[in-house]
Amino acid sequence: MQVLRVERLSFGYTQEKPLYHDFSLSLDTGEIKAIVGPSGAGKSTLFELILGNLRPRAGRIEALPASMVFQDPYSSFHPTYTVLNQIRDVADTSGMEHYLEDMGLDEALLHKLPHELSGGQLQRASILRALLMKPKLLLLDEPTSALDNVIQLDVMQLLLRHLDEVGMLLITHEIDLANWCADEIVQIG
Repeated sequence: MQVLRVERLSFGYTQEKPLYHDFSLSLDTGEIKAIVGPSGAGKSTLFELILGNLRPRAGRIEALPASMVFQDPYSSFHPTYTVLNQIRDVADTSGMEHYLEDMGLDEALLHKLPHELSGGQLQRASILRALLMKPKLLLLDEPTSALDNVIQLDVMQLLLRHLDEVGMLLITHEIDLANWCADEIVQIG
């Protein structure tokens, strides 16, 4: 099933320097595509366009329900509320036990404040939150860059186990990671 279609997208913050001109992309359930390019090339802007936070100058974007996993899990959770309360704010937590076991997370960790979890634990909680939102499209903005190499691999393997549920669009600067996990690499900039 197609979860994302971008057709002939044109966008730029200024007329003189467009980030996208006649850009097209499609993504299906079970597929992961990596968006790679230098800083400032428009990788995160593409996600903002897909989410509808920005409007393209031309072209069309059709996306099924999406959720996002951010680069820095500490900035994606409010520091004074428990992780579980923040997950409950946006998602139905029934059936969460299945995901907790898969992610190697103890439910007791979710009753803590974000700063009480390690970076790897909090990133897995961020993935849990994103999956509990029941998306068809998962947008991954450098989801492993703030983690050490062992935890990076663990987090990516965890994500890939859920490819039968969603299509994934991954922003990364790490070409080795893109080569390892992506069905297709889209170079921008």
